Order: sequence, then structure tokens, then C-alpha cells
Amino acid sequence: MRNLLIFITKYNAFFLFIIFEVSALLIYIKYNSFQKATFINSSNTVTGNLFAKLSEFKGYLALKDYNDSLAHENARLRNQLKSSFYVDTVSKHKVNDTVYKQQYEYIVARVINNSINRSSNYLTINKGSKQGIAKGMGVICNLGLVGKVIIVSDHFSVIQSLLHKDSQFSAMLANNKEIGYIEWGDEFNPHKGVLKDVSNNAQPKIGEAVVTSGYSLFPEGIPIGKISNLHTKSGGYALNMEVTLAVDFSKLQYVDIVDNKFAKEQEGLEAQQKKDE
Repeated sequence: MRNLLIFITKYNAFFLFIIFEVSALLIYIKYNSFQKATFINSSNTVTGNLFAKLSEFKGYLALKDYNDSLAHENARLRNQLKSSFYVDTVSKHKVNDTVYKQQYEYIVARVINNSINRSSNYLTINKGSKQGIAKGMGVICNLGLVGKVIIVSDHFSVIQSLLHKDSQFSAMLANNKEIGYIEWGDEFNPHKGVLKDVSNNAQPKIGEAVVTSGYSLFPEGIPIGKISNLHTKSGGYALNMEVTLAVDFSKLQYVDIVDNKFAKEQEGLEAQQKKDE
């Protein structure tokens, strides 16, 4: 306290100047309408800018909640797409009895670990068997195909991404429906894939979309990428095409796990067929 009094006494002239200066400004503004209006307008501008910055900062802090909400909304909308349903049609005596059954369901999850610069790349997500995820399920995002689930625990899952040396998925040209398979084209480039073994009658074009065929883990029509280069496989019996991938794997935050309700039935039937051969 004594030091404070000594400080005030030592600089009393400065403090008196500040007090008189502020008092003079207040009197000047209060009793002059023009200056008063100018001061109010200026203070409103400053206050408005401060509130705007504060609002932007609050919005930034709330981005995670917004992203979570949007991801769940995307999954809900995917579950309502016509491609998520299986059409069971019975035709007899010109009477059609059509019943739509849910074939695909989508489980939204957040990416908590990811790699893109190795020859074998994986993602880890924050959902597991407790949330209905099982090994072998396909994984997509809002932009297109991502990969498949290979390891599952109670609360987490590991995904083998398309950027993996062993990844292959059934794919087709969007325009003429010619079937092939997609794999990672260049382990040093996370944006390139290769569409292989397409019929040489396909006549693909640069820029043509490549999508899932519906023959594997995914419903038909999920984007994979666009053709960026054409070249023929040795022998001339099939075509290989370079594809620019639709998904930027370095920016993945949320994914949808595809639960094909008929997958086990199909696998069992195909296994039985192989057994009978």
C-alpha cells in the first residue's frame, strides 16, 4: 500500500492530466450534438465489429458440433435413398406386387487416425461392434468410395483404404456400365487409381465418371473418380484406365459404413455354389 501511495505521489501530475483530459472530452462530447453523434456512431461501429468477431469465434468453436450434425444428417438421407432398398417384385397374371425392403443402412463415424503416404494405408474410426459395425463392411464418404472394414473392436474399427496395395473393388464406367475393378494406381500419389480389365469394346472417354458396380460391398453408383488417361493392357483383351479419385483422403473427417443386410445371404449362396463345383 505504501509503495502504491509513493507511486501515485511521484506521478500525480500525469494522473491529474489524464483525469482533466477525460473530463474535458466528456464535457465536449456531451454538450455538442455533432460530436456526440459522431462519438456514438464510432462507438457503435467498434462495438459491432467486436461482436462480429466474437460471433465468428463462437461459430468456430461450434464447428465440431455442426460437422457431427451434418454427418448424421447425411447418413439419415442415405438410408432413405432408393438405391438403399431392395425391390422384391412378384409378377403373376399381370398383377405386380412390389415390396421395398431396406438393403443398405449407413452408420456415420468420425476418422480419428489416417495415413496416405505408405504402400498400405489405413484409417481408424470411433465406432465398433457396439454400434453395429462388422468386418468386411464397405466404407464411403460424401464424395465417394473410401475402403472396407478389416478389424473391429467394441468401440473402434480399422479401415483398409483404397490407398492400399491390396485393395480392389468392383467398379464400372458410369455411361455404358462396362465392369472392371478399381485399385490404387500409384503409391506415391494419393489422388490416382487405375480401373482395370474393362472390355475393349467399352470406348471410354477422358472425364467419364467411374462408379461402384453394385457387385461388391457398395450400392451401385457410388462415385470413385473420373478417367484422366487411357492406355491398353498388353495383349489387347482388356483396357486399363487411369482414374483421378473423387475422395481427397488427406482431408477425411467423417465416413459412412455401409451395412448390406443381404451380404451374408449372398456370401453363403456363393460359397455353396463353389463347394458344389
